[in-house]
Amino acid sequence: MSGMATKPDYLMLAIETSCDETSVAVVKGGRQILSNIVSSQIETHRQFGGVVPEIASRKHVESITVIIEEAFKKAGVSPGDIDTVAVTQGPGLVGALLVGIVAAKSLALALDVPLIGTHHIAGHIYANQLIGDILYPALALVVSGGHTELVLIEKEGQFRIVGRTRDDAVGEAYDKVARALKFPYPGGPHVDRLAHEAQDEVVLPRSWLEPDSYDFSFSGLKSAVLAEINRSRMKGETPDFSALARGFQQSVIDVVTGKAMRAAAEFGVRQLLLCGGVAANRGLRETLTALCREANLPLLIPPHVLCTDNAAMIGAAADLKWRRSEFTSLDMKAEPGFSLEDWSVKG
Repeated sequence: MSGMATKPDYLMLAIETSCDETSVAVVKGGRQILSNIVSSQIETHRQFGGVVPEIASRKHVESITVIIEEAFKKAGVSPGDIDTVAVTQGPGLVGALLVGIVAAKSLALALDVPLIGTHHIAGHIYANQLIGDILYPALALVVSGGHTELVLIEKEGQFRIVGRTRDDAVGEAYDKVARALKFPYPGGPHVDRLAHEAQDEVVLPRSWLEPDSYDFSFSGLKSAVLAEINRSRMKGETPDFSALARGFQQSVIDVVTGKAMRAAAEFGVRQLLLCGGVAANRGLRETLTALCREANLPLLIPPHVLCTDNAAMIGAAADLKWRRSEFTSLDMKAEPGFSLEDWSVKG
């Protein structure tokens, strides 16, 4: 099996089921997407105002086989053409992860090909490699529903977390604020749109934490939004939701981009990568693009379809392991709290 990893145009089937998207992709040579099918459960979870883990797992079970078949069909390949199977091992919802893992193990065993357990955040980071070359050392700003991290990548596939959220992730904070502003789940796109339409801004606090810290905290900002809404109502006024959305978004953007640019300068990186579902946020993309242009720092941002959870990004990250013949045994378990640093490639 190990000699197979020298095959440059190999075909990988990649599976992602960490949360509420069932996704399967066929990726050629670690870079070329032949198919990337994503089945979202947003409509199902919207009525509950967030993801319900048990329902997410059941939906994955219902759709995984159909999505695998669709990925093969769209790619124009058959199961026998596949050289390896990759799957999200963690982090994520344990029940959801297990559905993808059982499917991946079954396929790897049936096709007699290697299995590659893959880290979800490594996937978000290496989604950037599907659109361009990553220059090392690089810094990744990961912003998603469950994660907000600054990750230093000194060499290919070598991760070191230099900053992380101490409470809510950015996406989580957006959803909670959106709920207060009477928007449905997921709330991020609604808050982003409203912030752009706003004529005024309610200036909200910035949580910078300690002077040398690259960590984040958004729970106080969320509380500040709720306090402003209550203050208006106690005065008998209607809260200005658009001005609040703008103030909230501006506070988030100032802090995450400010810390990212400071870390990029301190660690002397050659490139900044924006990754994760919140990377689709227009305000964040525009601000970071302007700051990187000013600092003459190359910036990579994946297109929207590769920002949210998808299997092609898992294929891009798994390519790191494929090329080094670092395969995973079939007794692999789901790892809801999987460490990104521990998943780093060897050597």
